[in-house]
Amino acid sequence: MTAMNRRVLLGSAGFAALAAPMIMTRAAVAQTETPTKADRALLPDTHGFKLGSFEVVVVKDGAMPSGAPGETFGTDQSPETVGELLDRNFLPKDRFVNSFSPVLVNTGSDVVLFDTGLGEGARAKGGGRLVEGLASAGYKPKDVSIVVLTHMHGDHIGGLMEGGKPAFPNARYVTGRTEYDFWVDSARVGTPAENGHKGVLASVQPLAEKTTFVEDGASVVTGITAEAAFGHSPGHMIYRLESEGRQLLLTADTANHFVLSLQRPDWEVKFDMDKAAAAATRKRVFDMAAADRLAFLGYHMPFPAVGYVEKIDTGYRFVPKAYQFDI
Repeated sequence: MTAMNRRVLLGSAGFAALAAPMIMTRAAVAQTETPTKADRALLPDTHGFKLGSFEVVVVKDGAMPSGAPGETFGTDQSPETVGELLDRNFLPKDRFVNSFSPVLVNTGSDVVLFDTGLGEGARAKGGGRLVEGLASAGYKPKDVSIVVLTHMHGDHIGGLMEGGKPAFPNARYVTGRTEYDFWVDSARVGTPAENGHKGVLASVQPLAEKTTFVEDGASVVTGITAEAAFGHSPGHMIYRLESEGRQLLLTADTANHFVLSLQRPDWEVKFDMDKAAAAATRKRVFDMAAADRLAFLGYHMPFPAVGYVEKIDTGYRFVPKAYQFDI
């Protein structure tokens, strides 16, 4: 699929664009033959929309069902309390699904990928589908000009390497200075962060010479700005996209569940490394999103991971995206 075809597909007005704003087909197949029904059924979920002049593509890199939600979310609460909140929101008390949603943004000048998913090590269990998903949206790994890492947990850096080589051969990299410095420090050895340290040494450090390290307020490219959102990890960053007056916050792992982390932002989360700071960041970021009526995309929100929040007495209610960006 050519760049022109992508623009036509994403930007067409009228009934067709409203009825099917993004029906992706696998580019690798489309270049040689018409995809069959079986081909399409095997593609990973993708979702595209326009943000001003930017093209945004969300890829479902995988999903992981788990038991015992209270062992991950609301770890400072009783399992019964966690289960009751899930039940009130029409969700099972004893199970939850965690999905992973990297995002590609085509600004017209750059193709910017935010986070890289689980990578090749997860494919045996149905994860690591980012490259396949990008292909279905008409993008090849070589098309990516910038890879932005919001933070360096394994489900965000797992797709940086493919077969021991950079998965995105023409890309430069952007990530937070605080985050990088924490993970490459040998002080992590012998701590709970040691495995993460090893993963960063293997996948991120080899790319350091091609990496720009940013602080709060830094511009990645025109229309993309980094904002500090520490807590989930020591240097966790979010990114604000703005094009033609439209904005979208890429909130990464600021909130990891659309009910348990948003309706109860004070509840502790197992994977938040500084739990008090993470809770404070959640409230700050989503207070802003609610007050300014900003759309956000959360890495672990229900696919396609885009929505809004409204303030409620205990936190925020997640309102999934509908057709706001299609008209």
